[in-house]
Amino acid sequence: MNELDLSAIYAEYERKDGRGLSAYHPLLLTRLLLYGYCIGVTSSRRIERATYDDVAFRYLAADQHPDHDTIAKFRRQHLTALAALFVQALKLCQKAGLVKLGNVAIDGTKILANASTRRSVGYKKLSEREEYWQETVDRLLAEAERTDEQEDQRYGKGQPADPLPAELAYAKSRLQKLRQARAELEREAKQRVEELQRIAPPRKRGRPRRDANAPAQDSAEQKKAKKQLQRARKKVAEPSRQYNFVDPDSRVMHDNARKCFIQGYNAQAAADSHAQVIVAAEGTQETTDRQQLVPMANAIRQATGSSPEIVVADASYWDTTSLHDPALEGIQVLVCPDSKPRPPGAPLPASAPKNADAVRIRQTVPAAGFGDGIRQ
Repeated sequence: MNELDLSAIYAEYERKDGRGLSAYHPLLLTRLLLYGYCIGVTSSRRIERATYDDVAFRYLAADQHPDHDTIAKFRRQHLTALAALFVQALKLCQKAGLVKLGNVAIDGTKILANASTRRSVGYKKLSEREEYWQETVDRLLAEAERTDEQEDQRYGKGQPADPLPAELAYAKSRLQKLRQARAELEREAKQRVEELQRIAPPRKRGRPRRDANAPAQDSAEQKKAKKQLQRARKKVAEPSRQYNFVDPDSRVMHDNARKCFIQGYNAQAAADSHAQVIVAAEGTQETTDRQQLVPMANAIRQATGSSPEIVVADASYWDTTSLHDPALEGIQVLVCPDSKPRPPGAPLPASAPKNADAVRIRQTVPAAGFGDGIRQ
């Protein structure tokens, strides 16, 4: 801990007027949080209890016992500075020779959100609910208008108005939430179309010459991009993603470990093979790992200041477009095109990639090995 720079945290405690109650030392709270997170204790209440029950926590807390509110407030107040400590710790590992960047393995895992898939609603259901609540609001407003007319006749005009009926207030707020959810799904669908149009492979103008043989790789990539763009345009009219009202940032995704669909996030981690030090960690809303090679390579560069020599990933990361991205230039990427072992001579599954890269990799690596692909 003495090697880490905590000046950004200390600066928050330096007051010129000397007022305020004495606080727990920032180093003490930082040690508690970092140690707790390293061993999987993320609850502020559990950390507070551990300062009494756990010898390691009690030692790090110098036999003091900050309550969970103090621990949680410290984390929220210094979230950016605490995140920067990860990079500092990584630099120390590099100086100590624990990080070589000779071989970095990338993998993803699904993290549960604090929300249920039952609270996720599709675009069609959102439209139906919006129509229902619009009819409810119109009905309640009509009833309110009739009530006002009756009360004006009974009590006379100019009397103080009653507050908005609870039933009408709930209906209006519910209708507003549904409209916001539908607008968010429509915005994401349009954004996806714009993104695909931006990264689509360039096409030459005019008809190709009869004697001109276009590379099979370019033709396959253009067909793939065209299909993706067509599907994205269809989703603009009726987005397929579900919206969760408890945690709108989370996504419904399949978790291979749990063998079911969950409401959560797709966490990515890159570990250096020399001493198993994590050199990059990211969280994403993407439901699969297919397009995470490039973002993770960039995250490794940002955290360590240099590029790895070799990046290893499983079949879920296979994506031809990513393999040819300039961000991976100079990195030997080992990604398997096939997710399961295939005996020699056995036919390829219908869903297996059959482009030039996949064919070359299968010729380079024996079919029984199936675990590695190679991009120079």
